[in-house]
Amino acid sequence: MKHEFARRLRREQTDVERKVWYTLRDRRFAGYKFRRQQPLGPYIADFVCFARKLVIELDGSQHGSEAAQVYDAKRTAFLEGQGFRVLRFWNHDINENLEGVSEAIWRALDPD
Repeated sequence: MKHEFARRLRREQTDVERKVWYTLRDRRFAGYKFRRQQPLGPYIADFVCFARKLVIELDGSQHGSEAAQVYDAKRTAFLEGQGFRVLRFWNHDINENLEGVSEAIWRALDPD
């Protein structure tokens, strides 16, 4: 069931997800392989690089409520407990500063 939902999310990606995926797909980003809408435990990560244990989450306005922030904190704690580093970006940041977002991702991937 979760895998079917992940497939649907991949087919119905948002404009912001499409922008980030274009940057990350096909090992375009420094040769690192990313997967999108990847099930991880009880959650589905927007983007994940298993080689560097990095999860990238894109947050729209629905993530601004108190309930959503509690849910996101629980989700982040779970993923960090699995050894992942989690980066979160607001959709606005991607639309207004994709270059800066890309730089932050690069810094998180850089092993040195």
